[in-house]
Amino acid sequence: MRFYRTFQTAMRALSRNMMRAALTTLGIIIGVAAVIAMMEIGNGSSLQIQHTIATLGANNLMVFPGNSAFGGVSQGTGSIMTLTPMDADMILADCPSVAASAPVVRARTQVVYGNRNWVPNTISGTTPAFLQVRDWDDMAQGTSFTEAEVHSAAKVCMIGQTIAKQLFPDESPIGKEIRLQNVPFKVIGVLRAKGANMMGQDQDDIVLAPWTTIKYRVTGSSATTQNQSAAASSTATTVLPSQVYLTSPTTLYTTPSAVQTADTPLQVRFVNVDQIIAAAKSAEQIPSAIEEITGLMRERHHLRPNAPDDFTIRDMTEMTRTVSSTTLLMTKLLLIVATISLVVGGVGIMNIMLVSVTERTREIGLRMAVGAQPADILRQFLTEAVVLCLIGGAVGIGLGRACSWMVRIMLRWPTAVSLGAIISAVVVSATVGVVFGYYPAWKASRLDPIDALRYE
Repeated sequence: MRFYRTFQTAMRALSRNMMRAALTTLGIIIGVAAVIAMMEIGNGSSLQIQHTIATLGANNLMVFPGNSAFGGVSQGTGSIMTLTPMDADMILADCPSVAASAPVVRARTQVVYGNRNWVPNTISGTTPAFLQVRDWDDMAQGTSFTEAEVHSAAKVCMIGQTIAKQLFPDESPIGKEIRLQNVPFKVIGVLRAKGANMMGQDQDDIVLAPWTTIKYRVTGSSATTQNQSAAASSTATTVLPSQVYLTSPTTLYTTPSAVQTADTPLQVRFVNVDQIIAAAKSAEQIPSAIEEITGLMRERHHLRPNAPDDFTIRDMTEMTRTVSSTTLLMTKLLLIVATISLVVGGVGIMNIMLVSVTERTREIGLRMAVGAQPADILRQFLTEAVVLCLIGGAVGIGLGRACSWMVRIMLRWPTAVSLGAIISAVVVSATVGVVFGYYPAWKASRLDPIDALRYE
């Protein structure tokens, strides 16, 4: 009840001079509005940068085969083939921190359409999950190939924007046929533009096809740095009928019975891939994803506890950490600049409250003469200061959100609502009212009633 009466008294005192109260809150309004606008702009920029990094593969994990050594000389990563498509499937199934994974078979050869040709920077045989790993789900034109087309080694492909411009400058690529190593591929999709990556490589200079098609129809070996089509043209090759007619029903040997098959089992062909690319569910889960993949791969490859890994896992954590730290630093600098405005507003409130104490000295003396205690005077002036700051904070939040909206609409800058900044603004406003209003309130409560009544 006493607090309610103190609040009523404080509001009546503020309502007697509305213009002064409004000008007093102006500093808080500007400070809170600056904090809200700066934080929303900073958060929007941070989210935009994180999204850009994600499109470059920030959450990606690349699993490469191991290296071999002959005569004490290491042959380097990938010199032995230790990865299989089943490894990619098991990574997705048994690693909770992994969102998607896909095998990759690389090739390097010419792409020919009509009288035009081009050597893409990247020709990858993979699965539809590759698009999810690389955040490439939305297509510019057409659709992606399916898992059924991967199993059937269908001759379909997707191309990047650079390939489309080089081979199809005046027409749509959808439905057209291009040739890789004299194998016709039907273009069913065009990837959206991504631009260059952090290393300056063109991400749109790419051809994607089912890995089974690239593996068995285009090239049976790992991609090298040279043009495989040029190497193939310089080497005479004898093509067997079975390589041309893959569905030929001709059988040269009798089919063994079930008993013969059980007695003399045939060795299962080892199908390898050049690498496996996976995506962690978030940047924070990259370390756990690496640990899970490492344990799974060692178990699948039957490696002894003291044996070295026959694979290598690489990530882009360092690049993500560098860019994120830079963005966080800029956001903190913006917040510091905006906080200065709050401090200035608090000093303004202290000055006005000191003036108010001086003007209302006789009123304070009269109240104390009729029984008001110093604690009542302290509470009244503290309440006035906190109310002014809270009103200024509420108006500042609305003004800051309006400024953020105008920046997004007029300047096309990304912004994001910061609930933490709004809550912090309210808390800071009340704190400023208490801190900067305490001294004037304390000074008012320490006045001598007799001296206050004599004050002119």
